[in-house]
Amino acid sequence: MDDAPGTGTQPQRGEPDTPTPTAHPRQGTPTPPPETEIAALLSSLRAQRRHVIGILDGLDADALRRPVLPSGWSCLGLVQHLALDVERFWFRAVFLGDTDVIRSLDGIEDAWQVPAGASPSDILGTYLRETERADSVIAAAPSADAPLAWWPRHLFGEPHLHTLRDLLLHVITETACHAGHLDAARELTDGRRWLTLT
Repeated sequence: MDDAPGTGTQPQRGEPDTPTPTAHPRQGTPTPPPETEIAALLSSLRAQRRHVIGILDGLDADALRRPVLPSGWSCLGLVQHLALDVERFWFRAVFLGDTDVIRSLDGIEDAWQVPAGASPSDILGTYLRETERADSVIAAAPSADAPLAWWPRHLFGEPHLHTLRDLLLHVITETACHAGHLDAARELTDGRRWLTLT
């Protein structure tokens, strides 16, 4: 759940530029046009990305590098994992089939481990750049039913994701899960919580 306000405005139903939903041929229920579905999924993903960045706001370099859970990962390591193993991997390698990105995968030993010389701004900048590149890939897709260009059978066996829709739902779920991990790390670090329920 993300309580951070959105930064953009979305067209409201009934406005001139809003596509009219079409009826499903069998059920007779309206289904959103493909571009509306992608926009809704991307909006959910962007909310989780804001959560990832927002919960780290105000932490210094030492805190960002310090593991606080027994599994030993750091906040910076998790962000690097999201940049390389999630945003870049799923959208540019799997969906787009970018051969340069696919070839580069073998050069990543463990994205959770941040090089000693990398600064927090380096890692956060990489994450933001990868999210922008992913958004460009998504925006160019013809519909949420667009197929994947490549599947890493050596990692996952037979495909269990098949379309851009599947990929977006997977990445939303993974990003939300890791945003929750960052929530726990931040609360253990200095007590700050992203969302307080009273």
